[in-house]
Amino acid sequence: MSAKDTLNGRPISVEEVSAHQSLDDLWLVVEGVVYDFSEFAPEHPGGVNILLQHAGRDATTAYLEAHSPSLVRTTLPRSCRVGILDTSTVTEEWARPPPIMEKPPTKVKGPKPPLSSIINAHDFRLAAQQSYTPKAWAFLTSAATDCLTYERNSSTYNDIVLRPRVLRDVSSVDVSTTMLGHHIATPIFIAPTSMGRLFHPEGERELGRGAQSLGIPQCVSTSCSYPLPEVMDAVEENKSADGTNVPVFFQLYVDKDRRKSENLLRLVKKRGVRAIFVTIDAPVIGKREADERIKADENMMTLPMSGMKAKNDSKGGSLGRIMGQFIDASLTWDDVAWLRKTVPGLPIVLKGIQTAMDAVKAMKVGVEAIYITNHGGRSLDTAPAAILVLLELQKCCPQIFDKMEVYIDGGITRGTDIFKALCLGAKAVGIGRGFLFALNYGKEGIEHFLNSKSLIMSVVCNEICASC
Repeated sequence: MSAKDTLNGRPISVEEVSAHQSLDDLWLVVEGVVYDFSEFAPEHPGGVNILLQHAGRDATTAYLEAHSPSLVRTTLPRSCRVGILDTSTVTEEWARPPPIMEKPPTKVKGPKPPLSSIINAHDFRLAAQQSYTPKAWAFLTSAATDCLTYERNSSTYNDIVLRPRVLRDVSSVDVSTTMLGHHIATPIFIAPTSMGRLFHPEGERELGRGAQSLGIPQCVSTSCSYPLPEVMDAVEENKSADGTNVPVFFQLYVDKDRRKSENLLRLVKKRGVRAIFVTIDAPVIGKREADERIKADENMMTLPMSGMKAKNDSKGGSLGRIMGQFIDASLTWDDVAWLRKTVPGLPIVLKGIQTAMDAVKAMKVGVEAIYITNHGGRSLDTAPAAILVLLELQKCCPQIFDKMEVYIDGGITRGTDIFKALCLGAKAVGIGRGFLFALNYGKEGIEHFLNSKSLIMSVVCNEICASC
């Protein structure tokens, strides 16, 4: 084949595609385009079996179940594009899925409850449990080992009481605030979460649309299902009501190959990300047993920014562990300077602070904010509940609240939880799982979820804000 044919995208017949079915000569069709995967196949993170399964055939359906439509175009070099499938040559036999891909019928689930019947986070969780696949549900709800930290994240809020004051003029309460100098409608942001396409076809893009319409920030994860430019495109298409873009932040897992992280950071800065949230509490991924027990579908997920691919191994099928193998465990305090040099001018937020000692250390190295979190109880079990760390900071190092902004997530299910965190010094709170439950209903679900939170918080503010 000539270089000119490759660049021009000549029509390729089914007969010609079918002639390339071996490991060293492997063609696949994705969305009508014929690609040569021969050189890429041995390096495929998910193994070669899934590629050989569709060799010489149309792999579009399997591909789109998990991947961003643009992933193959941005990952493979232009030289791997062979041409365009000649649809006039497609036969019924060729179009039939490979026999190995045929899956037994699954239990038909009933319709989701109407969104109008959902009134709180618990309702969203129940609806999501009915809708999500067993693997998606296990990934979303799993936590480290005995799940003690996961449970205490939420239950500890119940041990903190509110002390209402009376006869204060609270007829008008403004719950808007700022994060790193950016105005936001309410002190809530979408915490960084992984693999959003497990829960909605548009994944993080749909989260971005909802965030913009609500006027709250979204923090996009390195383990996002879509390349960051595609998320930013969705954000820019859905500006807030006043015509301005709400800030988008980026959560970074530092790669063992620092050059990859440097290139990624330069890209996100170029696309307008307003701060870098560096995860520091997960040098290794926690043991999430519920996630390990259910095997991953190996053709289900590739993460475009980290390059990791779902693959089962002898330990099980934990998506978190498998997808986190690229993370650099050698990260230290000295690397804050490296981050500053790589993205000059962008605020640095350290995500994963869990002690007063480390909060003071963060203040001394000069970061703009710290993020109290234990990874939703997914990293180290028996770590303290996040809200207890906020209490520790108030007792042991209250001076940090004047030097840095402090954020928190973990176990927040009610507007009263948000209010308690704010009273204890948090500038804003992140919510992760709750928004992924709401993603079951798309953008409208995200809006409904946050509006219920904001309403409760406003009511609480109206009743007792004078007590803070």
